[in-house]
Amino acid sequence: MIYDIVILGSGPAGCTAAIYAARAGFRLLVLEGMQPGGQLTQTTDIENYPGFEQGINGYDLVVTMRRQAERFGAVFETDECTGGDFTGDIKRLETMVNGTIEAKAVILATGASARWLGIPSEQKLIGHGISGCATCDGAFFRGKDVAVIGGGDTACEDALFLARLCRKVIMVHRRDTLRASKVMADRVLSTPNIEMAWNSVVEEITDPAAGTVTGIVLKDVRDGSLRTVPVDGVFVAIGHTPNTGFLKGLVGLTPAGYIDIRPGMRTSVPGVFAAGDVQDPHYRQAVVAAGAGAAAALEAERFLMH
Repeated sequence: MIYDIVILGSGPAGCTAAIYAARAGFRLLVLEGMQPGGQLTQTTDIENYPGFEQGINGYDLVVTMRRQAERFGAVFETDECTGGDFTGDIKRLETMVNGTIEAKAVILATGASARWLGIPSEQKLIGHGISGCATCDGAFFRGKDVAVIGGGDTACEDALFLARLCRKVIMVHRRDTLRASKVMADRVLSTPNIEMAWNSVVEEITDPAAGTVTGIVLKDVRDGSLRTVPVDGVFVAIGHTPNTGFLKGLVGLTPAGYIDIRPGMRTSVPGVFAAGDVQDPHYRQAVVAAGAGAAAALEAERFLMH
Protein backbone atom coordinates (compact mmCIF):
# COMPACT_ATOMS: atom_id res chain seq x y z
CA MET A 1 0.00 0.00 0.00
CA ILE A 2 1.18 3.51 -0.81
CA TYR A 3 -0.14 6.05 1.68
CA ASP A 4 -0.99 9.58 0.64
CA ILE A 5 0.71 10.97 3.76
CA VAL A 6 2.83 9.44 6.49
CA ILE A 7 3.33 11.54 9.62
CA LEU A 8 6.28 10.86 11.89
CA GLY A 9 5.51 11.85 15.47
CA SER A 10 2.41 12.00 17.65
CA GLY A 11 2.84 15.14 19.75
CA PRO A 12 0.75 18.29 19.18
CA ALA A 13 2.29 18.89 15.73
CA GLY A 14 1.85 15.32 14.51
CA CYS A 15 -1.66 14.89 15.92
CA THR A 16 -2.89 18.22 14.56
CA ALA A 17 -1.44 17.40 11.13
CA ALA A 18 -3.25 14.06 11.34
CA ILE A 19 -6.56 15.74 12.18
CA TYR A 20 -6.31 18.04 9.16
CA ALA A 21 -5.02 15.41 6.73
CA ALA A 22 -7.49 12.71 7.77
CA ARG A 23 -10.40 15.12 7.68
CA ALA A 24 -9.40 16.01 4.11
CA GLY A 25 -9.87 12.36 3.16
CA PHE A 26 -6.26 11.29 2.62
CA ARG A 27 -5.04 7.75 3.24
CA LEU A 28 -2.97 8.49 6.31
CA LEU A 29 -0.58 6.70 8.67
CA VAL A 30 0.94 8.15 11.83
CA LEU A 31 4.10 6.53 13.20
CA GLU A 32 3.82 7.64 16.80
CA GLY A 33 7.34 6.64 17.85
CA MET A 34 8.42 4.77 20.94
CA GLN A 35 7.27 7.62 23.22
CA PRO A 36 3.73 8.30 21.99
CA GLY A 37 2.76 11.91 22.53
CA GLY A 38 6.34 13.12 22.95
CA GLN A 39 7.49 15.54 25.65
CA LEU A 40 3.96 16.74 26.39
CA THR A 41 3.16 13.47 28.15
CA GLN A 42 5.73 14.40 30.83
CA THR A 43 3.87 17.62 31.64
CA THR A 44 1.34 17.40 34.43
CA ASP A 45 -0.84 20.50 34.07
CA ILE A 46 -1.05 22.79 31.04
CA GLU A 47 -2.78 26.09 31.72
CA ASN A 48 -1.94 28.04 28.55
CA TYR A 49 -3.42 25.83 25.83
CA PRO A 50 -6.48 27.63 24.41
CA GLY A 51 -9.87 26.09 25.05
CA PHE A 52 -9.15 24.58 28.47
CA GLU A 53 -10.15 27.20 31.01
CA GLN A 54 -9.24 25.04 34.00
CA GLY A 55 -6.10 23.61 32.40
CA ILE A 56 -5.50 20.05 31.23
CA ASN A 57 -3.03 17.28 31.92
CA GLY A 58 -0.42 16.96 29.15
CA TYR A 59 -1.09 13.26 28.63
CA ASP A 60 -4.85 13.88 28.45
CA LEU A 61 -4.36 16.62 25.85
CA VAL A 62 -2.36 14.34 23.56
CA VAL A 63 -4.86 11.48 23.98
CA THR A 64 -7.71 13.84 23.11
CA MET A 65 -5.90 15.00 19.97
CA ARG A 66 -5.22 11.42 18.92
CA ARG A 67 -8.84 10.35 19.38
CA GLN A 68 -9.97 13.33 17.33
CA ALA A 69 -7.64 12.30 14.49
CA GLU A 70 -8.79 8.67 14.71
CA ARG A 71 -12.40 9.81 14.45
CA PHE A 72 -11.58 11.09 10.96
CA GLY A 73 -9.83 7.87 9.96
CA ALA A 74 -6.16 8.43 10.92
CA VAL A 75 -4.32 5.20 11.73
CA PHE A 76 -1.63 5.24 14.45
CA GLU A 77 1.16 2.68 14.66
CA THR A 78 3.67 2.28 17.51
CA ASP A 79 6.67 2.32 15.21
CA GLU A 80 9.69 4.50 14.50
CA CYS A 81 11.43 5.55 11.31
CA THR A 82 15.14 4.69 11.13
CA GLY A 83 15.93 6.01 7.64
CA GLY A 84 14.72 5.85 4.07
CA ASP A 85 14.83 7.44 0.64
CA PHE A 86 12.96 10.68 -0.05
CA THR A 87 14.37 11.36 -3.52
CA GLY A 88 11.61 9.93 -5.72
CA ASP A 89 7.94 10.76 -6.15
CA ILE A 90 7.21 7.92 -3.76
CA LYS A 91 8.97 8.37 -0.44
CA ARG A 92 10.28 5.21 1.22
CA LEU A 93 10.62 5.00 4.99
CA GLU A 94 12.46 2.23 6.78
CA THR A 95 10.91 1.45 10.14
CA MET A 96 11.76 -0.64 13.19
CA VAL A 97 8.55 -2.71 13.16
CA ASN A 98 6.78 -2.54 9.82
CA GLY A 99 9.75 -2.60 7.45
CA THR A 100 9.46 -0.36 4.39
CA ILE A 101 6.52 2.05 4.19
CA GLU A 102 5.76 4.11 1.08
CA ALA A 103 4.04 7.48 0.84
CA LYS A 104 3.47 10.30 -1.61
CA ALA A 105 4.16 12.91 1.09
CA VAL A 106 5.77 12.91 4.51
CA ILE A 107 5.33 15.23 7.48
CA LEU A 108 8.20 15.18 9.98
CA ALA A 109 7.04 15.99 13.51
CA THR A 110 9.45 13.98 15.65
CA GLY A 111 10.04 16.79 18.14
CA ALA A 112 13.07 17.48 20.28
CA SER A 113 14.32 15.98 23.52
CA ALA A 114 15.29 18.11 26.49
CA ARG A 115 18.80 17.59 27.79
CA TRP A 116 18.62 16.60 31.43
CA LEU A 117 21.20 16.59 34.18
CA GLY A 118 21.36 12.81 34.44
CA ILE A 119 21.23 12.58 38.24
CA PRO A 120 19.22 9.83 39.99
CA SER A 121 16.42 11.94 41.44
CA GLU A 122 15.76 13.88 38.25
CA GLN A 123 13.61 11.42 36.30
CA LYS A 124 11.45 10.76 39.37
CA LEU A 125 10.60 14.45 39.75
CA ILE A 126 10.11 15.58 36.14
CA GLY A 127 6.64 17.05 36.06
CA HIS A 128 6.61 17.22 39.88
CA GLY A 129 8.76 20.28 40.40
CA ILE A 130 11.35 19.73 37.66
CA SER A 131 10.66 21.24 34.23
CA GLY A 132 12.49 21.88 30.99
CA CYS A 133 10.21 24.77 29.98
CA ALA A 134 9.94 27.94 32.04
CA THR A 135 7.25 29.51 29.87
CA CYS A 136 5.17 26.34 30.13
CA ASP A 137 5.37 25.78 33.87
CA GLY A 138 6.61 29.01 35.46
CA ALA A 139 3.15 30.16 36.52
CA PHE A 140 2.85 27.18 38.87
CA PHE A 141 5.67 28.66 40.96
CA ARG A 142 4.35 32.18 41.36
CA GLY A 143 5.71 33.71 44.55
CA LYS A 144 8.05 30.77 45.23
CA ASP A 145 11.80 30.15 45.07
CA VAL A 146 13.14 28.30 42.03
CA ALA A 147 16.46 27.32 40.49
CA VAL A 148 17.51 27.61 36.85
CA ILE A 149 20.32 25.31 35.73
CA GLY A 150 22.47 26.62 32.88
CA GLY A 151 24.45 29.63 31.74
CA GLY A 152 23.54 30.28 28.12
CA ASP A 153 21.00 32.57 26.49
CA THR A 154 18.15 30.10 27.03
CA ALA A 155 18.93 29.84 30.74
CA CYS A 156 19.10 33.63 31.02
CA GLU A 157 15.78 34.04 29.20
CA ASP A 158 14.20 31.50 31.54
CA ALA A 159 15.64 33.21 34.62
CA LEU A 160 14.38 36.63 33.52
CA PHE A 161 10.93 35.22 32.75
CA LEU A 162 10.74 33.46 36.11
CA ALA A 163 12.00 36.54 37.97
CA ARG A 164 8.76 38.29 37.04
CA LEU A 165 6.74 35.53 38.71
CA CYS A 166 8.84 34.05 41.47
CA ARG A 167 10.10 35.45 44.76
CA LYS A 168 13.66 34.38 44.05
CA VAL A 169 15.50 32.72 41.15
CA ILE A 170 18.79 30.96 41.85
CA MET A 171 20.82 30.51 38.67
CA VAL A 172 23.29 27.63 38.87
CA HIS A 173 26.30 27.72 36.55
CA ARG A 174 29.46 25.64 36.60
CA ARG A 175 31.67 28.61 35.64
CA ASP A 176 32.25 32.06 37.13
CA THR A 177 30.90 33.91 34.07
CA LEU A 178 27.80 33.33 31.97
CA ARG A 179 28.10 31.87 28.47
CA ALA A 180 25.18 34.02 27.32
CA SER A 181 25.48 37.12 25.19
CA LYS A 182 26.60 40.23 27.09
CA VAL A 183 23.18 41.84 26.79
CA MET A 184 21.42 38.83 28.31
CA ALA A 185 24.08 38.38 30.99
CA ASP A 186 23.86 42.05 32.01
CA ARG A 187 20.09 41.83 32.34
CA VAL A 188 20.33 38.77 34.57
CA LEU A 189 23.05 40.24 36.78
CA SER A 190 21.11 43.46 37.24
CA THR A 191 17.85 41.78 38.22
CA PRO A 192 17.47 42.06 42.02
CA ASN A 193 15.73 38.74 42.68
CA ILE A 194 18.12 36.62 40.58
CA GLU A 195 20.87 35.13 42.72
CA MET A 196 23.93 33.53 41.10
CA ALA A 197 25.40 30.23 42.27
CA TRP A 198 28.76 30.39 40.50
CA ASN A 199 31.17 27.48 40.04
CA SER A 200 28.45 25.06 41.03
CA VAL A 201 26.79 21.93 39.70
CA VAL A 202 23.68 20.14 40.93
CA GLU A 203 24.70 17.00 42.79
CA GLU A 204 21.19 15.98 43.83
CA ILE A 205 17.58 17.21 43.88
CA THR A 206 15.47 16.61 46.98
CA ASP A 207 13.08 15.00 47.76
CA PRO A 208 11.96 12.11 45.48
CA ALA A 209 10.45 10.28 48.46
CA ALA A 210 8.11 13.21 49.06
CA GLY A 211 7.20 13.32 45.37
CA THR A 212 8.05 17.00 45.04
CA VAL A 213 11.07 19.29 44.88
CA THR A 214 12.22 20.66 48.23
CA GLY A 215 15.77 21.73 47.40
CA ILE A 216 18.99 21.21 45.46
CA VAL A 217 22.35 19.98 46.66
CA LEU A 218 25.09 22.06 45.02
CA LYS A 219 28.70 20.97 44.63
CA ASP A 220 31.42 23.60 44.34
CA VAL A 221 33.57 22.55 41.38
CA ARG A 222 36.64 24.20 42.93
CA ASP A 223 36.83 22.39 46.26
CA GLY A 224 34.11 19.75 46.09
CA SER A 225 32.18 21.17 49.06
CA LEU A 226 28.42 20.58 49.22
CA ARG A 227 25.59 22.83 50.31
CA THR A 228 21.82 22.46 50.23
CA VAL A 229 19.65 25.27 48.90
CA PRO A 230 15.88 25.08 49.50
CA VAL A 231 13.81 25.67 46.34
CA ASP A 232 10.30 24.77 45.24
CA GLY A 233 11.10 24.12 41.59
CA VAL A 234 13.97 23.40 39.23
CA PHE A 235 14.14 24.49 35.60
CA VAL A 236 16.78 22.70 33.52
CA ALA A 237 17.96 24.95 30.69
CA ILE A 238 20.97 23.20 29.21
CA GLY A 239 19.49 22.81 25.74
CA HIS A 240 17.39 20.51 23.56
CA THR A 241 18.38 17.91 20.99
CA PRO A 242 16.14 17.68 17.90
CA ASN A 243 15.13 14.12 17.06
CA THR A 244 16.69 14.18 13.60
CA GLY A 245 19.49 11.62 13.81
CA PHE A 246 17.75 9.35 11.30
CA LEU A 247 17.30 12.25 8.85
CA LYS A 248 20.96 12.98 8.09
CA GLY A 249 21.38 12.88 4.35
CA LEU A 250 17.62 12.78 3.78
CA VAL A 251 16.67 16.45 4.32
CA GLY A 252 18.61 19.63 4.99
CA LEU A 253 19.44 20.27 8.65
CA THR A 254 20.72 23.37 10.41
CA PRO A 255 24.13 23.31 12.14
CA ALA A 256 22.28 22.65 15.42
CA GLY A 257 20.54 19.62 13.89
CA TYR A 258 17.06 21.09 13.44
CA ILE A 259 15.26 20.63 10.13
CA ASP A 260 16.03 23.53 7.82
CA ILE A 261 12.56 24.81 7.05
CA ARG A 262 11.43 26.93 4.10
CA PRO A 263 8.20 28.90 3.57
CA GLY A 264 5.18 26.62 3.58
CA MET A 265 6.69 24.25 6.15
CA ARG A 266 8.74 22.76 3.30
CA THR A 267 12.01 20.97 3.77
CA SER A 268 14.79 20.77 1.18
CA VAL A 269 12.98 17.81 -0.45
CA PRO A 270 9.72 18.29 -2.42
CA GLY A 271 6.85 16.47 -0.77
CA VAL A 272 8.50 16.38 2.66
CA PHE A 273 7.26 18.86 5.27
CA ALA A 274 8.15 19.51 8.90
CA ALA A 275 6.33 20.88 11.94
CA GLY A 276 6.83 21.37 15.64
CA ASP A 277 9.92 21.33 17.82
CA VAL A 278 11.92 19.34 15.27
CA GLN A 279 12.19 22.54 13.21
CA ASP A 280 11.61 25.16 15.91
CA PRO A 281 14.49 25.88 18.32
CA HIS A 282 12.84 29.02 19.71
CA TYR A 283 9.32 28.60 21.10
CA ARG A 284 8.79 24.94 22.09
CA GLN A 285 5.11 25.51 22.91
CA ALA A 286 2.33 23.01 22.31
CA VAL A 287 0.06 25.60 20.69
CA VAL A 288 2.83 26.74 18.32
CA ALA A 289 3.57 23.13 17.37
CA ALA A 290 -0.12 22.46 16.76
CA GLY A 291 -0.37 25.47 14.45
CA ALA A 292 2.69 24.33 12.54
CA GLY A 293 1.17 20.85 12.22
CA ALA A 294 -1.99 22.31 10.71
CA ALA A 295 0.06 24.38 8.26
CA ALA A 296 2.17 21.37 7.26
CA ALA A 297 -0.95 19.29 6.57
CA LEU A 298 -2.49 22.06 4.47
CA GLU A 299 0.74 22.41 2.47
CA ALA A 300 0.94 18.63 2.00
CA GLU A 301 -2.65 18.69 0.71
CA ARG A 302 -1.75 21.39 -1.82
CA PHE A 303 1.31 19.43 -2.89
CA LEU A 304 -0.73 16.26 -3.50
CA MET A 305 -3.51 18.10 -5.31
CA HIS A 306 -1.13 19.83 -7.71
